[in-house]
Amino acid sequence: MGHQRRIGQEQLKYTYESAQGRMAAHPERAERDKKIVQEYSYFRTEKEALEFAIKQMKERCSHYQIWAKIEKGEDDIFRIQNWWIATDDCKVIMAAEYIGMAHMYDWSRLVKIIDENYNKYDGFVILHGTDTMAFTASALSFMLEDLSKPVILTGSQLPIGKLRTDGKENLITAIEIAAAKHPDGTAIVPEVCIFFENHLLRGNRTTKINAENFNAFRSYNYPILANAGIHIKYEYDKIHKPDPTLPLKPYYLYDTNVIVLTLFPGIQENIIQNILNTPGLRAVVLKTYGSGNAPQKPGFIKLLKEATERGIVIVNISQCPTGMVEMERYETGLHLLDAGVISGYDSTVEALITKLMFLLGHGKSDKEIRELMNQPIAGEFTKI
Repeated sequence: MGHQRRIGQEQLKYTYESAQGRMAAHPERAERDKKIVQEYSYFRTEKEALEFAIKQMKERCSHYQIWAKIEKGEDDIFRIQNWWIATDDCKVIMAAEYIGMAHMYDWSRLVKIIDENYNKYDGFVILHGTDTMAFTASALSFMLEDLSKPVILTGSQLPIGKLRTDGKENLITAIEIAAAKHPDGTAIVPEVCIFFENHLLRGNRTTKINAENFNAFRSYNYPILANAGIHIKYEYDKIHKPDPTLPLKPYYLYDTNVIVLTLFPGIQENIIQNILNTPGLRAVVLKTYGSGNAPQKPGFIKLLKEATERGIVIVNISQCPTGMVEMERYETGLHLLDAGVISGYDSTVEALITKLMFLLGHGKSDKEIRELMNQPIAGEFTKI
Protein backbone atom coordinates (compact mmCIF):
# COMPACT_ATOMS: atom_id res chain seq x y z
CA MET A 1 0.00 0.00 0.00
CA GLY A 2 2.03 2.95 -1.25
CA HIS A 3 1.52 6.47 -2.51
CA GLN A 4 3.58 9.54 -3.28
CA ARG A 5 3.50 12.85 -1.45
CA ARG A 6 5.09 15.98 -2.84
CA ILE A 7 6.90 18.14 -0.34
CA GLY A 8 6.51 21.69 -1.63
CA GLN A 9 9.30 24.17 -2.23
CA GLU A 10 7.86 26.50 0.40
CA GLN A 11 8.94 23.99 3.06
CA LEU A 12 12.57 24.13 1.94
CA LYS A 13 14.06 27.65 2.01
CA TYR A 14 17.73 26.85 1.69
CA THR A 15 20.38 28.08 -0.71
CA TYR A 16 21.88 25.83 -3.32
CA GLU A 17 25.28 27.46 -2.78
CA SER A 18 25.46 26.47 0.91
CA ALA A 19 24.48 22.91 0.11
CA GLN A 20 27.10 22.75 -2.65
CA GLY A 21 29.66 24.16 -0.26
CA ARG A 22 28.98 21.39 2.25
CA MET A 23 29.19 18.81 -0.51
CA ALA A 24 32.56 20.20 -1.67
CA ALA A 25 33.89 20.27 1.87
CA HIS A 26 32.79 16.69 2.54
CA PRO A 27 33.12 14.67 -0.69
CA GLU A 28 32.79 11.40 1.21
CA ARG A 29 29.38 12.56 2.49
CA ALA A 30 28.31 13.48 -1.04
CA GLU A 31 29.19 10.00 -2.28
CA ARG A 32 27.36 8.44 0.64
CA ASP A 33 24.24 10.48 -0.02
CA LYS A 34 24.17 9.55 -3.70
CA LYS A 35 24.32 5.83 -3.03
CA ILE A 36 21.18 3.76 -3.24
CA VAL A 37 20.87 2.12 0.16
CA GLN A 38 18.65 -0.94 0.17
CA GLU A 39 17.16 -0.41 3.59
CA TYR A 40 14.27 1.38 5.30
CA SER A 41 13.51 3.72 8.15
CA TYR A 42 10.60 2.84 10.40
CA PHE A 43 7.89 5.17 11.71
CA ARG A 44 4.52 4.92 13.43
CA THR A 45 2.79 7.51 11.25
CA GLU A 46 3.11 8.90 7.75
CA LYS A 47 3.58 12.37 9.23
CA GLU A 48 6.65 11.21 11.18
CA ALA A 49 8.11 9.65 8.05
CA LEU A 50 7.58 12.81 6.01
CA GLU A 51 9.02 15.05 8.70
CA PHE A 52 12.07 12.83 8.89
CA ALA A 53 12.52 12.97 5.10
CA ILE A 54 12.29 16.77 5.18
CA LYS A 55 14.80 17.00 8.02
CA GLN A 56 17.31 14.86 6.17
CA MET A 57 16.88 16.78 2.95
CA LYS A 58 17.49 20.07 4.75
CA GLU A 59 21.08 18.96 5.16
CA ARG A 60 21.51 17.99 1.53
CA CYS A 61 19.60 20.20 -0.87
CA SER A 62 18.41 23.72 -1.62
CA HIS A 63 15.29 24.85 -3.44
CA TYR A 64 14.68 21.52 -5.14
CA GLN A 65 11.36 19.77 -5.43
CA ILE A 66 11.18 16.61 -3.33
CA TRP A 67 8.98 13.59 -3.62
CA ALA A 68 8.93 10.98 -0.88
CA LYS A 69 7.28 7.62 -1.31
CA ILE A 70 5.86 6.34 1.95
CA GLU A 71 4.84 2.72 2.26
CA LYS A 72 2.56 1.31 4.94
CA GLY A 73 3.10 -2.35 5.68
CA GLU A 74 0.68 -4.96 6.96
CA ASP A 75 2.18 -4.38 10.42
CA ASP A 76 0.94 -0.74 10.29
CA ILE A 77 4.51 0.56 10.25
CA PHE A 78 5.29 3.37 7.80
CA ARG A 79 8.55 3.17 5.88
CA ILE A 80 10.30 5.67 3.65
CA GLN A 81 10.65 3.40 0.65
CA ASN A 82 12.45 5.96 -1.50
CA TRP A 83 12.57 9.60 -2.40
CA TRP A 84 13.53 11.69 -5.37
CA ILE A 85 15.15 15.10 -5.49
CA ALA A 86 14.64 16.98 -8.76
CA THR A 87 15.43 20.36 -10.22
CA ASP A 88 12.64 22.54 -11.54
CA ASP A 89 12.78 20.82 -14.91
CA CYS A 90 12.16 17.53 -13.07
CA LYS A 91 15.49 16.00 -13.90
CA VAL A 92 16.21 13.48 -11.17
CA ILE A 93 19.58 14.15 -9.56
CA MET A 94 19.35 11.85 -6.56
CA ALA A 95 17.36 8.77 -5.72
CA ALA A 96 17.81 7.02 -2.44
CA GLU A 97 16.32 4.54 -0.07
CA TYR A 98 17.31 5.78 3.36
CA ILE A 99 18.42 3.64 6.26
CA GLY A 100 18.02 6.40 8.81
CA MET A 101 20.65 7.59 11.24
CA ALA A 102 22.15 6.71 14.60
CA HIS A 103 22.26 3.42 16.44
CA MET A 104 18.52 2.95 16.95
CA TYR A 105 18.10 2.46 13.19
CA ASP A 106 21.01 0.02 13.19
CA TRP A 107 18.95 -2.07 15.63
CA SER A 108 16.10 -2.07 13.13
CA ARG A 109 18.51 -3.14 10.38
CA LEU A 110 19.70 -6.07 12.47
CA VAL A 111 16.13 -7.14 13.18
CA LYS A 112 15.31 -6.90 9.48
CA ILE A 113 18.32 -9.03 8.51
CA ILE A 114 17.50 -11.68 11.11
CA ASP A 115 13.82 -11.74 10.15
CA GLU A 116 14.52 -12.06 6.43
CA ASN A 117 17.00 -14.90 6.98
CA TYR A 118 15.35 -16.55 9.97
CA ASN A 119 14.35 -19.75 8.20
CA LYS A 120 17.69 -20.11 6.39
CA TYR A 121 20.02 -20.45 9.37
CA ASP A 122 20.25 -22.20 12.72
CA GLY A 123 21.56 -19.14 14.53
CA PHE A 124 23.09 -15.70 14.14
CA VAL A 125 26.40 -14.17 15.27
CA ILE A 126 26.75 -10.38 15.36
CA LEU A 127 30.20 -8.79 15.53
CA HIS A 128 29.85 -5.59 17.50
CA GLY A 129 31.92 -2.92 19.19
CA THR A 130 32.15 -3.49 22.91
CA ASP A 131 31.16 -0.01 24.12
CA THR A 132 27.46 -0.31 23.19
CA MET A 133 27.17 -4.08 22.81
CA ALA A 134 25.07 -4.46 25.96
CA PHE A 135 22.62 -1.83 24.67
CA THR A 136 22.21 -3.64 21.36
CA ALA A 137 21.84 -7.02 23.03
CA SER A 138 19.17 -5.61 25.34
CA ALA A 139 17.34 -3.91 22.48
CA LEU A 140 17.30 -7.04 20.32
CA SER A 141 15.93 -9.12 23.20
CA PHE A 142 12.79 -6.96 23.13
CA MET A 143 12.60 -6.53 19.36
CA LEU A 144 12.74 -10.27 18.59
CA GLU A 145 9.64 -11.69 20.27
CA ASP A 146 9.24 -15.48 20.36
CA LEU A 147 12.86 -15.93 19.29
CA SER A 148 13.73 -19.63 19.20
CA LYS A 149 17.22 -19.43 17.69
CA PRO A 150 20.51 -18.12 19.10
CA VAL A 151 21.52 -14.51 18.45
CA ILE A 152 25.04 -14.17 19.83
CA LEU A 153 26.87 -10.84 20.01
CA THR A 154 30.62 -10.83 20.36
CA GLY A 155 33.67 -8.72 19.57
CA SER A 156 37.09 -8.02 20.96
CA GLN A 157 39.04 -5.73 23.23
CA LEU A 158 42.03 -5.86 20.88
CA PRO A 159 41.36 -5.48 17.13
CA ILE A 160 41.19 -8.79 15.31
CA GLY A 161 44.27 -7.89 13.25
CA LYS A 162 46.46 -7.71 16.36
CA LEU A 163 48.61 -10.71 17.25
CA ARG A 164 47.17 -11.10 20.77
CA THR A 165 43.59 -10.36 19.82
CA ASP A 166 40.80 -11.97 21.79
CA GLY A 167 38.50 -11.61 18.80
CA LYS A 168 39.36 -14.89 17.06
CA GLU A 169 38.57 -17.08 20.05
CA ASN A 170 35.40 -15.11 20.81
CA LEU A 171 34.19 -15.40 17.22
CA ILE A 172 34.91 -19.12 16.82
CA THR A 173 33.22 -20.05 20.10
CA ALA A 174 30.24 -17.77 19.40
CA ILE A 175 29.70 -19.56 16.09
CA GLU A 176 29.88 -22.95 17.78
CA ILE A 177 27.31 -21.87 20.39
CA ALA A 178 25.02 -20.40 17.72
CA ALA A 179 25.04 -23.74 15.89
CA ALA A 180 24.63 -25.96 18.97
CA LYS A 181 21.45 -28.05 19.13
CA HIS A 182 19.72 -30.53 21.40
CA PRO A 183 19.19 -34.09 20.10
CA ASP A 184 15.65 -33.09 19.09
CA GLY A 185 17.02 -30.39 16.80
CA THR A 186 16.08 -27.36 18.87
CA ALA A 187 18.67 -24.71 19.72
CA ILE A 188 20.52 -25.05 23.01
CA VAL A 189 20.62 -21.28 23.56
CA PRO A 190 17.51 -19.79 21.92
CA GLU A 191 17.93 -16.22 23.12
CA VAL A 192 19.97 -13.04 22.62
CA CYS A 193 23.34 -13.41 24.36
CA ILE A 194 26.78 -11.91 24.63
CA PHE A 195 29.78 -14.22 24.44
CA PHE A 196 33.03 -12.80 25.75
CA GLU A 197 36.16 -14.17 27.45
CA ASN A 198 34.82 -17.74 27.78
CA HIS A 199 31.47 -16.68 29.26
CA LEU A 200 28.05 -16.75 27.66
CA LEU A 201 25.77 -14.14 29.24
CA ARG A 202 22.12 -13.22 28.78
CA GLY A 203 22.21 -10.08 26.66
CA ASN A 204 19.77 -7.96 28.64
CA ARG A 205 21.50 -8.82 31.94
CA THR A 206 24.95 -7.75 30.81
CA THR A 207 27.01 -4.61 31.40
CA LYS A 208 30.46 -3.60 30.20
CA ILE A 209 32.67 -3.25 33.26
CA ASN A 210 36.24 -3.20 31.95
CA ALA A 211 37.99 -1.13 29.28
CA GLU A 212 41.47 -2.56 29.93
CA ASN A 213 41.24 -6.34 30.34
CA PHE A 214 39.70 -9.08 28.22
CA ASN A 215 36.94 -9.82 30.74
CA ALA A 216 34.97 -6.81 29.54
CA PHE A 217 31.45 -7.89 30.49
CA ARG A 218 29.64 -9.11 33.55
CA SER A 219 26.15 -10.22 34.48
CA TYR A 220 25.87 -9.18 38.12
CA ASN A 221 22.33 -10.30 38.86
CA TYR A 222 21.91 -13.39 36.68
CA PRO A 223 24.13 -16.48 36.40
CA ILE A 224 26.24 -17.13 33.31
CA LEU A 225 24.58 -19.37 30.72
CA ALA A 226 27.69 -21.27 29.66
CA ASN A 227 31.40 -21.59 30.40
CA ALA A 228 33.76 -22.30 27.50
CA GLY A 229 36.90 -24.26 28.39
CA ILE A 230 38.01 -27.45 26.73
CA HIS A 231 34.29 -28.20 26.68
CA ILE A 232 31.39 -25.78 26.61
CA LYS A 233 29.40 -26.36 29.78
CA TYR A 234 25.85 -25.07 29.50
CA GLU A 235 23.69 -24.14 32.49
CA TYR A 236 20.53 -25.59 30.97
CA ASP A 237 18.23 -24.58 33.80
CA LYS A 238 19.21 -20.90 33.39
CA ILE A 239 18.62 -20.73 29.63
CA HIS A 240 15.33 -19.43 28.28
CA LYS A 241 13.02 -22.11 26.89
CA PRO A 242 10.70 -20.68 24.22
CA ASP A 243 8.02 -22.44 22.22
CA PRO A 244 9.81 -23.35 18.95
CA THR A 245 6.48 -23.66 17.11
CA LEU A 246 5.73 -19.93 17.48
CA PRO A 247 6.82 -17.70 14.59
CA LEU A 248 9.29 -14.90 15.17
CA LYS A 249 7.63 -11.51 15.72
CA PRO A 250 10.02 -8.71 14.73
CA TYR A 251 9.56 -5.15 15.99
CA TYR A 252 11.22 -2.01 14.67
CA LEU A 253 10.02 1.07 16.51
CA TYR A 254 11.70 3.10 19.22
CA ASP A 255 11.16 6.41 20.99
CA THR A 256 14.41 7.83 22.33
CA ASN A 257 12.90 10.52 24.58
CA VAL A 258 14.41 8.83 27.63
CA ILE A 259 17.11 10.03 30.03
CA VAL A 260 19.23 8.64 32.86
CA LEU A 261 19.30 10.82 35.98
CA THR A 262 21.95 9.87 38.54
CA LEU A 263 21.50 11.24 42.06
CA PHE A 264 24.43 12.41 44.18
CA PRO A 265 24.79 14.30 47.47
CA GLY A 266 24.32 17.99 46.78
CA ILE A 267 22.47 17.71 43.48
CA GLN A 268 20.50 20.91 42.94
CA GLU A 269 16.72 20.86 42.62
CA ASN A 270 16.78 23.38 39.79
CA ILE A 271 18.90 20.96 37.74
CA ILE A 272 16.42 18.15 38.39
CA GLN A 273 13.56 20.51 37.55
CA ASN A 274 15.15 21.46 34.22
CA ILE A 275 15.72 17.82 33.34
CA LEU A 276 12.20 16.73 34.21
CA ASN A 277 10.77 19.62 32.17
CA THR A 278 12.77 18.80 29.04
CA PRO A 279 10.42 19.17 26.05
CA GLY A 280 9.33 15.78 24.74
CA LEU A 281 10.71 13.82 27.69
CA ARG A 282 8.68 10.66 28.26
CA ALA A 283 10.67 8.47 30.66
CA VAL A 284 13.45 8.72 33.25
CA VAL A 285 15.76 6.07 34.63
CA LEU A 286 16.47 7.35 38.15
CA LYS A 287 19.72 5.97 39.61
CA THR A 288 19.36 6.07 43.38
CA TYR A 289 21.35 4.90 46.40
CA GLY A 290 21.50 1.39 47.84
CA SER A 291 18.24 -0.50 47.59
CA GLY A 292 16.44 2.38 45.91
CA ASN A 293 16.73 5.26 48.35
CA ALA A 294 16.74 8.99 47.59
CA PRO A 295 16.74 12.34 49.43
CA GLN A 296 13.55 13.12 51.34
CA LYS A 297 13.58 16.82 50.47
CA PRO A 298 9.96 17.92 49.88
CA GLY A 299 10.91 19.93 46.80
CA PHE A 300 12.60 16.92 45.19
CA ILE A 301 9.68 14.58 45.89
CA LYS A 302 7.26 17.23 44.58
CA LEU A 303 9.18 17.47 41.28
CA LEU A 304 8.99 13.69 40.83
CA LYS A 305 5.29 13.60 41.65
CA GLU A 306 4.50 16.42 39.22
CA ALA A 307 6.46 14.64 36.49
CA THR A 308 4.66 11.32 36.96
CA GLU A 309 1.31 13.13 36.99
CA ARG A 310 2.23 14.62 33.60
CA GLY A 311 2.66 11.09 32.27
CA ILE A 312 6.44 10.79 32.53
CA VAL A 313 7.43 7.26 33.54
CA ILE A 314 10.14 7.27 36.23
CA VAL A 315 11.89 3.98 36.99
CA ASN A 316 14.07 3.54 40.07
CA ILE A 317 17.34 1.63 39.71
CA SER A 318 20.20 1.28 42.17
CA GLN A 319 23.64 2.74 41.54
CA CYS A 320 24.99 -0.52 43.00
CA PRO A 321 25.65 -3.04 40.20
CA THR A 322 24.62 -5.97 42.40
CA GLY A 323 21.30 -6.27 44.19
CA MET A 324 17.72 -5.21 43.78
CA VAL A 325 15.64 -2.08 44.32
CA GLU A 326 13.30 -2.49 47.30
CA MET A 327 11.59 0.83 47.88
CA GLU A 328 9.49 -0.62 50.70
CA ARG A 329 12.56 -1.32 52.85
CA TYR A 330 13.26 2.23 54.07
CA GLU A 331 11.21 5.38 54.47
CA THR A 332 13.38 7.15 51.90
CA GLY A 333 12.18 4.63 49.31
CA LEU A 334 8.54 4.85 50.35
CA HIS A 335 8.51 8.55 49.46
CA LEU A 336 9.45 7.61 45.90
CA LEU A 337 6.60 5.12 45.71
CA ASP A 338 4.18 7.79 46.89
CA ALA A 339 5.47 10.07 44.12
CA GLY A 340 4.58 7.50 41.46
CA VAL A 341 8.09 6.13 40.86
CA ILE A 342 8.17 2.46 39.89
CA SER A 343 10.80 -0.18 40.61
CA GLY A 344 13.45 -1.27 38.14
CA TYR A 345 14.17 -4.34 40.31
CA ASP A 346 17.61 -5.75 39.43
CA SER A 347 17.67 -4.57 35.81
CA THR A 348 20.74 -3.13 34.13
CA VAL A 349 20.68 0.46 32.92
CA GLU A 350 21.01 -0.84 29.36
CA ALA A 351 17.95 -3.06 29.71
CA LEU A 352 15.84 -0.32 31.29
CA ILE A 353 16.75 2.29 28.69
CA THR A 354 16.06 0.04 25.72
CA LYS A 355 12.88 -1.44 27.19
CA LEU A 356 11.45 2.03 27.81
CA MET A 357 12.42 3.12 24.28
CA PHE A 358 10.80 -0.02 22.90
CA LEU A 359 7.52 0.38 24.80
CA LEU A 360 7.29 4.10 24.11
CA GLY A 361 7.98 3.52 20.44
CA HIS A 362 5.00 1.23 20.11
CA GLY A 363 2.49 3.78 21.33
CA LYS A 364 1.88 2.36 24.79
CA SER A 365 0.18 4.66 27.28
CA ASP A 366 2.02 5.57 30.48
CA LYS A 367 -0.34 3.24 32.38
CA GLU A 368 0.45 0.34 30.04
CA ILE A 369 4.16 1.08 30.26
CA ARG A 370 4.05 1.08 34.07
CA GLU A 371 2.37 -2.33 34.00
CA LEU A 372 4.84 -3.78 31.48
CA MET A 373 7.83 -2.34 33.36
CA ASN A 374 6.67 -4.45 36.31
CA GLN A 375 6.74 -7.61 34.18
CA PRO A 376 9.83 -9.27 32.71
CA ILE A 377 9.09 -9.66 28.99
CA ALA A 378 12.45 -11.09 27.94
CA GLY A 379 14.02 -12.29 31.19
CA GLU A 380 15.49 -8.84 31.85
CA PHE A 381 14.94 -8.82 35.60
CA THR A 382 14.05 -11.09 38.50
CA LYS A 383 10.75 -10.39 40.19
CA ILE A 384 10.48 -11.82 43.69
